[in-house]
Amino acid sequence: MTTSRIQLALNVSDLDAATRFYTDLFGVEPAKQRSGYTNFVVADPPLKLVLFENPGAESPLNHLGVEMASSADVRVAAERLDRAGMPHSFAESDRCCHAVQDKVWVEAPDVPLGGWELYTVLADDPAPGSESGEGVCCGAGASGSTCCGGGGSAGQEPAGVD
Repeated sequence: MTTSRIQLALNVSDLDAATRFYTDLFGVEPAKQRSGYTNFVVADPPLKLVLFENPGAESPLNHLGVEMASSADVRVAAERLDRAGMPHSFAESDRCCHAVQDKVWVEAPDVPLGGWELYTVLADDPAPGSESGEGVCCGAGASGSTCCGGGGSAGQEPAGVD
């Protein structure tokens, strides 16, 4: 990946049906599928679409994000937020959404889970049942996790979700 793309994370009640719908809508197969989780990498329009099976969610919108090309891009974004005085949290090598990521979360009004995530994917996280745990975040019962924008504050490194 050489440029950024918007991430849209949705809560869905039926992951299989939603996966079929978005496969047909965008004409691409899922990039990653795990229990309760699917993501798509759509080239046109540039979009990372993330689906969480979360039938009891209060909102169909889980969170918003920007997938960035590198950790350096994430650090530059964090520095920009510092200069603007915007509350945020930063995490390195955070295990979230079935991946290892460097990320910054910035608080935003009127967004589920309270903010936007600016991140880069460093590596795939092993499948469920591995040492790193389920890799479930931003899904059912995870609203307080770091990867979902909870925890930490401006300039602090919150603990990752393991």
